[in-house]
Amino acid sequence: MLHSVDTCSCHFNAIPLHRCLNRYKNALVRPSGTSQSLDTSAASNMIRSFLLVAAVASAASARVMDSLAAVPRGWESARPALPEETVSLRIALKQQRAEALEQAVLDISTPGHPKYGRHLTRDELRSYTTPSRSATLAVTRWLEDHNVQTAVADNDWVTFSTTVENASHLLKTDFAWYRNVENNIELKLRTLAYSVPDEVAPHIDLVQPTTRFGQPVAKRSTIFEMHHLDANAANKIKLAAAGQANCNLTITPDCLKWLYDIKYKPTDSIENTIAFASFLEQYARYDDFQTFQSRYIPEAQGQNFTVELVNGGLDDQNSWRDSGEANLDVQYIHAVSHPAPILQYSTGGRGPLIPTKTQPKPPGTNEPYLEWLIYLLNQTDDKIPKVISVSYGEEEQSIPRDYAVKVCNMFMQLGGRGVSVIFASGDSGPGTHCIRSTDNATFFEPTFPAGCPYVTSVGATYLTNPEKAISFSSGGFSMYHPRPQWQRTAVEPYLRTIGDTYAPYFDPRGRAIPDISAQGSNFNVIDKGYNSLLSGTSASAPVVAGIVGLLNAARYTLGLPSLGFLNPWLYNNSDAFTDVVAGAGVGCRRRKELGYGGASWNATVGWDPVTGLGTPKFGRLLQLAAPGVANA
Repeated sequence: MLHSVDTCSCHFNAIPLHRCLNRYKNALVRPSGTSQSLDTSAASNMIRSFLLVAAVASAASARVMDSLAAVPRGWESARPALPEETVSLRIALKQQRAEALEQAVLDISTPGHPKYGRHLTRDELRSYTTPSRSATLAVTRWLEDHNVQTAVADNDWVTFSTTVENASHLLKTDFAWYRNVENNIELKLRTLAYSVPDEVAPHIDLVQPTTRFGQPVAKRSTIFEMHHLDANAANKIKLAAAGQANCNLTITPDCLKWLYDIKYKPTDSIENTIAFASFLEQYARYDDFQTFQSRYIPEAQGQNFTVELVNGGLDDQNSWRDSGEANLDVQYIHAVSHPAPILQYSTGGRGPLIPTKTQPKPPGTNEPYLEWLIYLLNQTDDKIPKVISVSYGEEEQSIPRDYAVKVCNMFMQLGGRGVSVIFASGDSGPGTHCIRSTDNATFFEPTFPAGCPYVTSVGATYLTNPEKAISFSSGGFSMYHPRPQWQRTAVEPYLRTIGDTYAPYFDPRGRAIPDISAQGSNFNVIDKGYNSLLSGTSASAPVVAGIVGLLNAARYTLGLPSLGFLNPWLYNNSDAFTDVVAGAGVGCRRRKELGYGGASWNATVGWDPVTGLGTPKFGRLLQLAAPGVANA
């Protein structure tokens, strides 16, 4: 039986949530004569009910901004946070003209619109995103009333540090340390719910990091696999000519140029810079870059890449950590676009691995995406690169909805400033676990941030004549973002084709993933001095970024602006892509109702959720982007 616990009494008598929850757990007693093991499913449901009731009770004086039914999969409670420990938080203030900004970005990104290509300056963008004066004053006053003296306001963000005790009181919650069960080391300071007073709630989009855990593979590289080659095998690849037989086995720079008909060569002007983002202490290596040049692009020898450090990021050339992702990014952007300059953003921040008893260092931000995006959007117009490749992602449902929407808004802002943001779609086909966290039902797993409509999501192919969808290439339909207008004509024929197939397992109204695709299997990479073969949509994204960089460079020679937010232009020019009609993305093999082989998104005529519109025809793209510029 269950001994009742008065959850409302817990709230109104100011009993901390975790202590009241412990009372609730202790009220679960085993019936006599039964096994000593507790029915964990029943316990989970009861605890979930408690949290919901507690949230309702809190709503009497404050608005619940976000709440989780339970600790997310892959994490476990490690210990309560000590009152004197420090937590750093960011408050996103509501933008005055958010809807007008979205329309402005769509206007300047839609071919044929009178404003097409008229990108916003940083100051013009801020005229849309700046919060009202009353919003800033209300939130600042609220913080001051709770003895927060270090708050810094920067446009639509307020940043502050305080003690755990004070933050818990401020947000009507309890912070605790949670452990990543995969590595049993990584700890994050988080909470399962938070609220803000009714008088400031209308001015706030979110407060993070609070409920944003991430999966154990959070922001992981989307490299699917990596193999080292011995010297003899590597030398054979070096000597092989690009062509169908050799490029079916491994991918080199010559293979990509041959397959996608890339002949155009840009200048090394700084305006042609292509950037990529590195997280999780991955650093591209200069020695490996130079070895890659000498082996595969000897005409490019002497060029190097530059690094900008963000949020305490490093450029550690002697790190023992994995560098495969960063090396793959820099080497294959370079392979496609040399001699265009390349910039690596090395962003620190995923939380302390072993915090001290009273003071974790650095204090608790744990959010490299936010730190990196805020840094980018603060750059002056002459400092922001116009193409950025990102090969990190995670399961969309592991992200709080308000966080996903806010981050997507920030990618939209980049698009408004003329930046094309390219994301790898992921390496799990329709999904891996395929369990919906809200009710444990079978459900496909779209990826984040690839599900944001304002990034260009890239799937993967292999083979050359014809190219085929590769089994790991992720795709599907966003849970959070509705399908945009520019995607409907391409996507809806696919949905009509599959009918009710998999109907219970995805939302057909969602933003469709991916947009396009490129080769993603067995890329030759130099990593820590070894010749290696890497596979994943992590390989596909930098290839597309390099191609977009070439198109921008050609446009600049005609006095045209960068392409900026790409997707309306891509879907308006689907004939510039080779339709991939064979292969499938496969996943969800652990779900019995889907059968032994799991589920698959098949490549088919037109757009599909494994290769998107298809792979690039560079000559045609160049003709469309920069009419009259020769592909030579």
